[in-house]
Amino acid sequence: MSMDSQLIKTVNKLQDAFATVGVHNPVDLPQIAVIGSQSSGKSSVLENIVGRDFLPRGTGIVTRRPLILQLINRPAEDKTNKEESAKEDAGRENQNEWGEFLHLPGQKFHDFNKIRDEIVKDTELKTGKNLGISPQPINLRIFSPNVLTLTLVDLPGLTKVPVGDQPKDIEKQIREMILKYITKPNSIILAVTAANTDLANSDGLKLARDVDPEGLRTIGVLTKVDLMDQGTDVIDILAGRVVPLRLGYVPVVNRGQRDIENNKSIKRALDAEREYFENHAAYKSKAQYCGTPFLARKLNMILMHHIRNTLPEIKAKIQAALLKYQQELLTLGDPLDEDGSSANRANLVLNIITEFCTEFRTIIDGTSNDLSSFELSGGARISFVFHELYANGVKSIDPLEQIKDVDIRTILYNSSGSSPALFVATTAFEVIIKQQIKRLEEPSIKCINMVYDELVRILGQLLTKQFFKRFPTLKDKFYQVVLVFFKKALQPTSKLVTDLVSMESCYINTAHPDFLNGHQAIAAVTERINQKNQQQQIEPKKQHNPTNALQTNASSANDENNSNGSLFGSFFSGNKKTAKKTSASSMMDAPPTTLKATGALSDREFMETEVIKLLIQSYYNIVKRTMIDMVPKAIMLNLVNHSKEELQRELLTELYKHDVLDDLLQESDFTRQRRKECKKMIEFFLSHPLPGLTYLNFLEKPNIMENSEGRIIDLYIPRKCSATNRLITAKDHSSVQINIADVDAEGRSTNSFVTYALSGFVRKEAEGDDAINRLAQQDGYLQNVFSYQQ
Repeated sequence: MSMDSQLIKTVNKLQDAFATVGVHNPVDLPQIAVIGSQSSGKSSVLENIVGRDFLPRGTGIVTRRPLILQLINRPAEDKTNKEESAKEDAGRENQNEWGEFLHLPGQKFHDFNKIRDEIVKDTELKTGKNLGISPQPINLRIFSPNVLTLTLVDLPGLTKVPVGDQPKDIEKQIREMILKYITKPNSIILAVTAANTDLANSDGLKLARDVDPEGLRTIGVLTKVDLMDQGTDVIDILAGRVVPLRLGYVPVVNRGQRDIENNKSIKRALDAEREYFENHAAYKSKAQYCGTPFLARKLNMILMHHIRNTLPEIKAKIQAALLKYQQELLTLGDPLDEDGSSANRANLVLNIITEFCTEFRTIIDGTSNDLSSFELSGGARISFVFHELYANGVKSIDPLEQIKDVDIRTILYNSSGSSPALFVATTAFEVIIKQQIKRLEEPSIKCINMVYDELVRILGQLLTKQFFKRFPTLKDKFYQVVLVFFKKALQPTSKLVTDLVSMESCYINTAHPDFLNGHQAIAAVTERINQKNQQQQIEPKKQHNPTNALQTNASSANDENNSNGSLFGSFFSGNKKTAKKTSASSMMDAPPTTLKATGALSDREFMETEVIKLLIQSYYNIVKRTMIDMVPKAIMLNLVNHSKEELQRELLTELYKHDVLDDLLQESDFTRQRRKECKKMIEFFLSHPLPGLTYLNFLEKPNIMENSEGRIIDLYIPRKCSATNRLITAKDHSSVQINIADVDAEGRSTNSFVTYALSGFVRKEAEGDDAINRLAQQDGYLQNVFSYQQ
C-alpha cells in the first residue's frame, strides 16, 4: 500500500472518529465536496466513479444529508473473484465489494441496493418524509478493487423553488450547508455542471466562486456532453477560455433516464462513454483526458497531493487537538465511581474549597495569574467603586442646594429663643450642618451595596471553574453558602458606616484645624459686601440688589414713625402699607397660626446668613473628606477583608460534612459524556498517528525527550505546561538545536521560526529550564522540533 493511500485512509479514520465521538472537528481535513444543481447529474458521476448503483434516485431533492463517501481500494482475493467483480450485473453481490456505514459498525452490505435503502432509511430518520434537509452527515465507506482510494462529500443539490412540504427557505438552508463544507481552505470543490447549459449560469460554479474567487481549488465536471447541440462542444471550456479553473475541467457522459430504466449497467455505460470520446471529432485527440476513469484518477491525485501539501498544518492541528483533549481530561478528573472512599471524596471537597478561597483572595488582591488586559476585574473594580463612584458622588453633594436663605434666617431666629442674639448663633449652624451630614448616609450605603455586587460578580466568575461544571450540585451549594455569607456581612458593615455618619453628626468639632472659624467667616463676608458697595458707587445707575435693599430697610428702620422698625419688622415687610393704615389697637392682634419669614433681608440678617453659609461649606468639606476616607476602610474591614479571612471557615463548616459528600460530588451528565469523548479522541490520536509525527503524551510524564538516532521529532508543548515538562536534556550529545515555530490556539502555524542553539552539554536542570523558558514566552501552543546531533 502506498504512503499516499495510507494518508487518505488516515484522514478517513479521523473523519470517522470525529463523527463517531460527536465532537466538533478541530482539524480542517482535506476532502472533495461535490456540489451542483439538482439536474446537473451529481449522483450519476458518483455512481460511475464507484462503479455501482447505490444512490437514491427520484424527483426533487434526493440527497438531503451530506454523504461522506470514502472509497477504499482493496485488491481482490483471487483472480476469479476479480473477474466476477467486473461483470456487467452491477446488482449482483460480490464478496470483494461491500459498503459499511459508520452508524452500523461491523455490518457489511454486499448488496448495493440495500446500501441505497439504508441511506433512504437513515435520512428519513433524521429529516422525516417531508423532503427537509439535515446537516448531520452519513458516513459510508466502500471497499472495492475497482475504485481508487478517494474521499468525496456528496451535498444536496441546489434548488430554487420549494416542492411539496419543503420549508420555504429550503434554498437558503441548502446554500448554508454547502458553504459550511466548501468554505474550509482544505476543501477541494467538485462543481458539477451540465454542458448543455450556459456555463455562466451554473449554480455550482457561482457558489464555488463565492469562496474560491481565483479558482485555485475548484475542479469542474461537465456532464451531458452527449446531449449538446450538434456542432457544439466544450473545447473552449476545457481550454479555460470561458471560466478558467486552476484544476481544470473533465467532461463525462452519464447514463440517461432511459438507460437507467432499461437497467443499463455502469460497466456498459463506461464503455459507451469511452467510445464516445474516442470517436468524437472534437474530443478524440484528447480522449485520454476525458471520461469517468480519468476523473477518478485526477481526483485521486489531487486529493493525495493536497494532503501532502497540508500535512504539516494537519499535524500541527492534530497535535494541538490531542493536547487540548489531554488537558481537558486532566481537568475533568477520574470518575469518582472508581474510588468511592469517603476519605478521597472529603479530600476532593477540601481541595476545591481551598482552591476557591485562594483564588478569591488573589482576585481581590490583584495577584491572580489570569489578569485581564481588556477590562477591570476583581479588586480593581472595588477600588473603582471607592475612588471614582463613591468619592465623586460625595464630592458632588452641595450642602446648600436644599436650604434657602429664608430657611437659614428662620433657623437663626428660632435658635435665639426669646432673647435676641447679639452674635451669630452656633446653634443655628449646628442644626443645619447636622441635617446635611445625614445626607451622606445614602451614598455610603449605596457604596456598600455596590461592593457587595462586585463580590457576587467575583463569585460568579469563580463558579465557572471546571470543577464546578463537573459537580453542578456543589456549584449550587457554593453559591448559596457564599451568598448567605456575604449578606450576613452586610449588616455589620451597614451599621458601622451608619455609625460613622452618626459620629460626624453627633459632635460638630468647630475646633478642627481646617475649619473656617466665625471671625474669619465674618471678615470674609464683610470684605465681600464692601467690594460690592464700592462697585455700586462707581456705576452711574445703581441696580436693585440685596445690599441696596438692606440699606433701604436700614434707613427706614431709623424712622421713628415706621412701625416695622422692630426686631421682627422684616417678617411683615410685605404688609407695610396696610400696617400704616391700621390703628394702633389693631397692631396688637394675636399673631397668625403660622409665621414665615418673608420680605427682604436686613443688613444684619444678610450678614448672618452669609456667615452661616460660609461656615456650613467649610465644615461640610471636612466631613466629606472624612467620609471618603473612612467609609471604604469600614467596608474593607467588615465586608471584603472579613470575606477573605472567614469565607473558607464558613465553607468548611457548611460543606465539609461526610453525610453530604455523595450529594455534592454527583457528576453532571455532560462531564461523564465529555470524559468519554476525550478518552476516545486521545486513544484514537495515539493509535493512529500521521506518518512522520511522533506524539508526546503528557499524561505519561513526558519531561525528557531523547533521540539517539538523530531523527527529527515534532514535539508540541502547551504554553501552561509546568517547568518540569518543559525540561529538555541532551544526554550523551554534544549540542542541542531548538527550532520553535509559533502555533496558535487553533493549531495553525504562523511560519515564524526562531532558532536557538545550546552549545555543549545541557546537564543542569536550571540551565535547561531557563533556556526553554526564554523561548516559551508566547501564548498559545509552541511547536518545538528537537534535532539531536552526534
